[in-house]
Amino acid sequence: MPRSASFTQNALTERALAQFWRHGYHATSMDDLVKATAVSRHGIYKTFGGKRDLFIACFDAYQASVVTPAFSVVEADTADLSSIAAYFEIQISAGEAAGLPGPGCFVANSATEVAPHDPEVGAQVARHTARLRSGFEAALRNEMTARGSTTADPAHLADVCVVFANGLWSMSRTTGDAGDLRRAVETFLTVLKGTMS
Repeated sequence: MPRSASFTQNALTERALAQFWRHGYHATSMDDLVKATAVSRHGIYKTFGGKRDLFIACFDAYQASVVTPAFSVVEADTADLSSIAAYFEIQISAGEAAGLPGPGCFVANSATEVAPHDPEVGAQVARHTARLRSGFEAALRNEMTARGSTTADPAHLADVCVVFANGLWSMSRTTGDAGDLRRAVETFLTVLKGTMS
């Protein structure tokens, strides 16, 4: 198989991310990475030192290419409950366009497959989770301020949003119907609104 004589680190990481995301860390061999990236073993080792270091680099690539474009709507200063709804729809629409069932969330997958046995991966998962929690909390606080609600704790509700999001993306790995995901979101948002009434 032909190998790239030259490649960019970003391109290598993005292709490796797609491989790890779809197949997982343990089921991906160096041969799989060579095929997926069209970069030789030597090129991968020279650039990243090996499979694990390449896997760690994929977390930043995932934040840049997937999380930030979708989650920026929640991280906006004026974000509210409708922004959280928009975030879920952006991700569901992307999964629908790519084809469901899909690979779920790369970070959530890594949290169950690798993080329990690898502190550095655990730290990456924690960083991602903290970002989601912070965005959700700010948006919920804005929503509660607009509603004049003091009946709920936005920090606690943000934790619940993180749990729901991880569950939703896990569900996206088993359903071929985006409507199932949208109905789950609709019900979840209705429950959230109820806590703020």
